[in-house]
Amino acid sequence: MTVERIVRIVAGFFIMLSLTLAHFSGQADLSHPTWLWFTAFVGFNLFQSGFTRFCPMDSILKKFGVQSGCGL
Repeated sequence: MTVERIVRIVAGFFIMLSLTLAHFSGQADLSHPTWLWFTAFVGFNLFQSGFTRFCPMDSILKKFGVQSGCGL
């Protein structure tokens, strides 16, 4: 596992953890449509991309011709 993948997994986990703690402490109500759902979506995608190497934004950028950082 590479450092990049570990960073994605840890960052996604912390985003999801902070949303969960905010929800259960009463500071964030996830039952109402808010921007917190977008944050949860980004956190989940970041977390899963660390395991699966699939990132929707990565796919979109590659279709537009953006080069990856490692030259692949």
